[in-house]
Amino acid sequence: MQASVGDTLLVHGRIVGQHDHKAEVVEVLGTAGEPPYRVKFDDGHEAVLSPGPDTVVRHKEDA
Repeated sequence: MQASVGDTLLVHGRIVGQHDHKAEVVEVLGTAGEPPYRVKFDDGHEAVLSPGPDTVVRHKEDA
């Protein structure tokens, strides 16, 4: 997985009824666009995220 600052990570819910979460990449901490990423979620909180297989990258130029 590779992402850049400004890309969106879409983390799918893992159980029935759990909503997807969107987070904007604000800093790439890995090399060459690889995880981990510092992200900002829609509700305003920030976290360091190493995405799993339930995560999709939406590149900013695709939007």
